[in-house]
Amino acid sequence: MMYNPQLETFMCVVESGSFSKAAEKLYISSPAVIKQINSLEASLGVQLFSRTHRGLVVTEAGKSIYNDSKYIIGYCKDSVKRAKDAMQVSEDVIRVGVSPLTPPQIFVELWPKIQKLYPDMKFKLITFENTSENAREILANLGQNIDVVAGVFDESLLELRGCAGVEISKEPFCVAVSIHHRLAKKDVITFDDMKNETLMIMQRGWSSNGDKLRDDIIENYPEIKLSDFDLYN
Repeated sequence: MMYNPQLETFMCVVESGSFSKAAEKLYISSPAVIKQINSLEASLGVQLFSRTHRGLVVTEAGKSIYNDSKYIIGYCKDSVKRAKDAMQVSEDVIRVGVSPLTPPQIFVELWPKIQKLYPDMKFKLITFENTSENAREILANLGQNIDVVAGVFDESLLELRGCAGVEISKEPFCVAVSIHHRLAKKDVITFDDMKNETLMIMQRGWSSNGDKLRDDIIENYPEIKLSDFDLYN
């Protein structure tokens, strides 16, 4: 085990509100729970609980340890899972990172062609959340937990993130609007249509093509308001 198991006992006491209730959940005696908490307090050098006539009160130090314990235990369990998964990964398994905005559809469409060329090749889908932190982490460490991600890129993004890309298709810029928006029924939306509207666009520096689009709008369509976002989410 990568962490002190007494942390789990401590978390159970916090969530249960008493030693006795925690003991019931853990299927051990109350004295055993108290002994573990005393041992944990001694090893950490902090008081986790205040014992009052009203019961247990978590100290500020205890609250801090509790919040960090959830992260530590979760991270350790994920680490062990990744290690076990890594033992099962062979060179014939490609780990594909997928999320709501980087769906596996492109690989599904390419699968028949790939299977003909590499009949032993297999895909393993690894889900992740679209956040700027995850994007930086994944692209900076391709080959560790995720091998490839299908998404929009250009040379600027590849240079910024220090990775390589293969062009599968070129897609035009599109505009997404609510089904209740006045432009929702139009098959084609022009820049003139978007005057006095606010357009969310990827922040400058992520994509050279996105930057060109931004500059064109600023110069020729100043009535369109631009709102930056750092990542699709």
